[in-house]
Amino acid sequence: MDLILSTLISILVIIPLYYILKSHHNKQRIAKYIDKLPGPKAMPLFGNVLQLKVARNKLFKVIDQRTKRYAPLFRSWVGPVPFVHILRPEHAEIIMSSSKHIEKSLTYKFLYPWLGTGLLTSSGSKWHSHRKMITPTFHFKILDIFFEVMQEKVDILINRLKNKCEKPAFDVYPYITLCALDIICETAMGVPIDAQKDLESEYVKAIYEISELTIQRTIRPWMWPVGIFKWTEMGKKYFKSLRILHGFSRKVIRERKEFRRNPATILDTEKEDDIGTKKRLAFLDLLLQASAEGTHLTDEEIREEVDTFMFEGHDTTTASICWVLYLLGSHPEHQDKVVEELESIYGGENRAVTLRDLTEMKYLERVIKEALRLFPSVPFIGRTLNEDVVIENYKVPKGTHLNIQLYHIHRCADQFPNPEKFNPDNFLAENVAKRHPYAYVPFSAGPRNCIGQKFALMEEKTMLSQILRYYKIEAKEKFEQMNLMNELVLRPENGIILTISERKK
Repeated sequence: MDLILSTLISILVIIPLYYILKSHHNKQRIAKYIDKLPGPKAMPLFGNVLQLKVARNKLFKVIDQRTKRYAPLFRSWVGPVPFVHILRPEHAEIIMSSSKHIEKSLTYKFLYPWLGTGLLTSSGSKWHSHRKMITPTFHFKILDIFFEVMQEKVDILINRLKNKCEKPAFDVYPYITLCALDIICETAMGVPIDAQKDLESEYVKAIYEISELTIQRTIRPWMWPVGIFKWTEMGKKYFKSLRILHGFSRKVIRERKEFRRNPATILDTEKEDDIGTKKRLAFLDLLLQASAEGTHLTDEEIREEVDTFMFEGHDTTTASICWVLYLLGSHPEHQDKVVEELESIYGGENRAVTLRDLTEMKYLERVIKEALRLFPSVPFIGRTLNEDVVIENYKVPKGTHLNIQLYHIHRCADQFPNPEKFNPDNFLAENVAKRHPYAYVPFSAGPRNCIGQKFALMEEKTMLSQILRYYKIEAKEKFEQMNLMNELVLRPENGIILTISERKK
């Protein structure tokens, strides 16, 4: 009996104690190396987090000032968790080019309740198998089908903007957001949500709310434990929005699966319907098809990937398009060059945009790339080290969280002369060839690069070219007047304030 009791005590006390001591020893080991790096002085228990407890519209400025002070490499502590900040392309390459450091950092865990472990947040064998399965869904034939949806939704946007012609300045951001949501919802799930027409959409409001609450929770360590978070006012709003988003996705998946069980209704891009229009595949259909033919996905795994596509595919493109509009509205000489290029493509014809037209928009593409350099939609990427690495003669130990700051990498003066200046010629072939390959990484790079970047560029060219064909735009704020918000995407606090007028044909 005593032997059994001793064994139970060993299991219940000694073994957990061993893991606690091991964890403590590992944290001590990491801290030993991390604190050799420069960085702001950390307080016991809180680290540097109280230094970030400022108004939301001041947070980006505080981070930017800290970065400039401690560049080119520094550390900070978020509570008891250390982060190393990567600000140089050669340092980013060490991490992003490696297949060993593909695990996302702690920050992404706050997306788990919404996105689960989809392509953005997963790692290991699940990430590898899903990436391998999903990559073929973005081939050109499928993008052609998605392009039809983009054209329809952009036409609605152009008509909505007509009401703003010759009117007082307005914020264009909500207009672009709703158009992007229309596009991504129909291409992801095959279901129109008519966000541009139904301005009170519960689904759209839930996406706005959950995006904002996620970032607010991230910078408040006392909100990290879900047992505390769910009882706060912030947590209650969050989980209410979560129920709306997941409920919508699950309902669409159930209906789509039921629809596909009838052989007569299975979508085929080669077949035409009764009025001669090709039937459209959605990303969800491609997942269901891939799951049936190869790696089986549960309904929850399908939901995770669809929600990930929804999340990554609207906020990022919205931010990019709005920054292009701001930059062209602030630099009329570059806007004129874009319009001149569009006139050479269309020759004065009032016709629809085609995929071939998009390939000829070389200057517009350079403008988009330069906007993404100055204002990358995702201003930072988080990774966790799976083995020790040496950066700038500092040993950064396994288990350390990294913050790869794209905003600052894109502003390295030795890579981009006069880095704060808007200059689309930065992306002339001869200038690109002179730079470090990781000096410009708005879609990440290496094995974990963005799978949807071709989709994003197609959408941005489609929307921007149509806006600029029909409207002249003028920005009404100087950059110095703007507050940048370092949230899930990089956006201005008060949106993009423009005036627009119809172009004379």
